[in-house]
Amino acid sequence: MTILTTERLRLEPFEDRHFDGLQAMNRLPEVMRFISGQPETPEQTRAGIALVRERWASYGFSWWAFIERETGKLVGAGCIQYLGRDPANPHEIGWRLVPERWGQGLASEAARAMAGWAFETLGAPQLCAVCLPENADSAKLMRRLGMRYRGVEEWYGRPHAVYAVTREQWFENEGKRG
Repeated sequence: MTILTTERLRLEPFEDRHFDGLQAMNRLPEVMRFISGQPETPEQTRAGIALVRERWASYGFSWWAFIERETGKLVGAGCIQYLGRDPANPHEIGWRLVPERWGQGLASEAARAMAGWAFETLGAPQLCAVCLPENADSAKLMRRLGMRYRGVEEWYGRPHAVYAVTREQWFENEGKRG
């Protein structure tokens, strides 16, 4: 399992020790508003950690806990997974943060690390990201990552705005940033 490090974050594959921080974040209606629409129960958080550990073992990628390096606090989570949880689909990138860290650039920092890892290590030819059409903040981050709007498609039982970036587009954009 891969640990990623950014300037302010340490991205650690989900483990049981992340339960308290994940449950504290995922039980908040404002965090889950655009994800499942419902706060997560402790049982759902435990089951999620177990599923993520299985995916790391099977695929070599899944969800990371975002640990703030300065404080050691869990401040978010993000993933590289198969879109629709189906290996026949392209890779998907996703993220969420605790509300007190919104607007500080942490999601962007983590997403760049995860995307770079997916393209460099996994050799992913493309990354997709989905959000509910009304989730303007996530869509804005997707565009900042160089992702291009693909349209509205049905994913996870609901219509989602879909954005995508190819490996070539990613390295071209990141080269301009460097």
